[in-house]
Amino acid sequence: MKRQLLIYGSGRHTVPFLKYMAQMTGKENPNICFIPTASGDDEGYIARFYEVCSQIKVKPHVLKVWINSYDQKETFEAIINKMDAIVVGGGNTLNMLAIWKAQGIDVLLRKAYENGTVMGGGSAGSLCWTSGGTTDSRPVELSIVEGLAFIKKSHCPHYNSEKSRRPLYHKNILEGKLTDGYACDDRSAIHFINEKVENSVALDSDNHSYYVYKKNGTIREDRIPGEVIGQSSTKQD
Repeated sequence: MKRQLLIYGSGRHTVPFLKYMAQMTGKENPNICFIPTASGDDEGYIARFYEVCSQIKVKPHVLKVWINSYDQKETFEAIINKMDAIVVGGGNTLNMLAIWKAQGIDVLLRKAYENGTVMGGGSAGSLCWTSGGTTDSRPVELSIVEGLAFIKKSHCPHYNSEKSRRPLYHKNILEGKLTDGYACDDRSAIHFINEKVENSVALDSDNHSYYVYKKNGTIREDRIPGEVIGQSSTKQD
């Protein structure tokens, strides 16, 4: 069974990345589920997901956590088990992971991943799959958060768009607070198969993904070879 992930730097929904995820499933019209926990199930974010999905051949679904037992008659497990691909949105990584743990969603996602469901997302939705990285989920400054560790490396989203991200990521690796890992510019993504890098894809030629590590006391960045898979709207969700 292939275990597959697509992580990208920004939490924006884009046609090329969701289309690529759909193709990863190997199905003609896959079920793809958006989990917007990190944004508090933001309705605008959800609407954008449906808008993007209307442009590609998929069956879109949304898993909300801000629900009640009277209205929600399908379990989280039942929803997740029907999906061919799951995409996680941006927002507050720390709060999202805490809710997932409380609801048992973290365990369900792990089981689905092991059974071949394609996983992916950007920002909080990329950081969550790795062993950890820096997040803006706490007051005052960026801090380290631990992820689900499907990929046992650290991660840095927004590598080219938020000025503090890149130097702080380097500093944390140099100081041993984070392991070596993967960084994604906002419009770049990394495709993993069985926890190994398969490919890097981007929405334009100015965005890239990197393997970042320490060697002889200094930081090294190895650009991951890849391809441009299409232009996309810069709309922020």
